[in-house]
Amino acid sequence: MSWTKDVLGTVKPIIAMCHFQAMPGDPYFDAKGGMDKVFEQAKSDFLKLQDGGVDSVMFSNEFSMPYLTDVKTETVAAMAAIIGQLKPFIKIPFGVNVLWDPYKSLDLAAATGALFIREIMSGVYASDFGIWNTNAGEIARHKKRLSLDHVKLLYNIVPEAAVYMAERDIVSIAKTTVFNHRPDALCVSGLTAGSETDTQVLMRVKQAVPNAMVFCNTGCREDNIERQLEHSDGAVVGTTFKVDGKFENEVDLARVKSFMNKVKSFR
Repeated sequence: MSWTKDVLGTVKPIIAMCHFQAMPGDPYFDAKGGMDKVFEQAKSDFLKLQDGGVDSVMFSNEFSMPYLTDVKTETVAAMAAIIGQLKPFIKIPFGVNVLWDPYKSLDLAAATGALFIREIMSGVYASDFGIWNTNAGEIARHKKRLSLDHVKLLYNIVPEAAVYMAERDIVSIAKTTVFNHRPDALCVSGLTAGSETDTQVLMRVKQAVPNAMVFCNTGCREDNIERQLEHSDGAVVGTTFKVDGKFENEVDLARVKSFMNKVKSFR
């Protein structure tokens, strides 16, 4: 039995993204609307996802663009404040993702009670954000220091808008990541948020590490989710749940329900 059954309540779970709008300190923060506006949008989106039947939600600072790999304190504080306000409404398991900083993601999990994080935690990359380095050993020790043994680590091994600095095949990356870091799941992505993950890549990764959990991380839609779940152990879903399937829009309850009905029928 996979850990997803115990932690998220099902095999092949759908982890829905709840994208927070830009917050204090972010270049596109709406100072006039303030944190109240950010919270109200987050609450509206979250309730639609939960009411639509998703298995779990991951809260992220998706609109803190351009992203940092060493996130500022004000961002973590703002996210903790929003999740704290949402707590009375949350009835499903949740995780957090502070883009792109695994240490701050763990800090936020410790403060809010999140059950998992998803981050770039291994490898060195050339990216839109500059040279992107990681330190999986220090991340694991930070998790231990915070007494977060129960928090699952979802390793994104195909970072969006980035490539490995050394030429490495995705199969070798998957194998060494599992051997060296013992991730709770590997997340396989497309080029950017909403970009379809290559099914053939999913298949190769799963075949390479059959005893590891492999999640489809981007680009799942109602017309491809059965195929993607056939070759993976779950999916992280964001853009397709939004009005017209557009990244910048708010969540559409009808799209969530229709998608989840298909998933539940498949399972």
